[in-house]
Amino acid sequence: MTANETSIENLLRRWKAGDEAALERLLPLVYADLRRTAAALLRAHPGHATLQTTALVHEMMLHLLGRNHAEFDSAEHLFNAATVMMRRVLIDRARAAAREKRGGLWQRDDFAAALELPIPDGTDLVALDAALTDLEALDERMAKVVQLRYFAGLDTDEVAAALGITVRTAHRDWTAARVWLKQRLDA
Repeated sequence: MTANETSIENLLRRWKAGDEAALERLLPLVYADLRRTAAALLRAHPGHATLQTTALVHEMMLHLLGRNHAEFDSAEHLFNAATVMMRRVLIDRARAAAREKRGGLWQRDDFAAALELPIPDGTDLVALDAALTDLEALDERMAKVVQLRYFAGLDTDEVAAALGITVRTAHRDWTAARVWLKQRLDA
């Protein structure tokens, strides 16, 4: 565990105990990592051209901090929750864009092909979200691997480190999840 992770976890514990000053010290430590994740998401999803990196991070933080702060036990837990929240923000935006009054269907470009996902062109993000929700019910870790690969843009080594699993396990989960998603989305 790095000194930064230790510091983050100490501040999370203090915040959990009710020390609001700990939150003020925590946010600058995690902000740069959250901006990198948001920037990667937005580069990968050109359909969100009106959403800036800072706006995505701030919107995610509003949702995340609106939750009970006692839920975060570790730096990993905080970053995983942030990734899920960014996913929800983008999915909510995709749903809004799909409404007739908001300009029609949100189109995905070559993101799926770049990551070699088993998702054909034209698949909407809402269907992918439903499939991921079903996958999470079957295998939570496998769903987390997909979220971190697809939505946060992490490679297999980074996913393994974030989840505290071996690279081989992360690769195996990624391979199995791709097959499962392809079957689910083709149905």
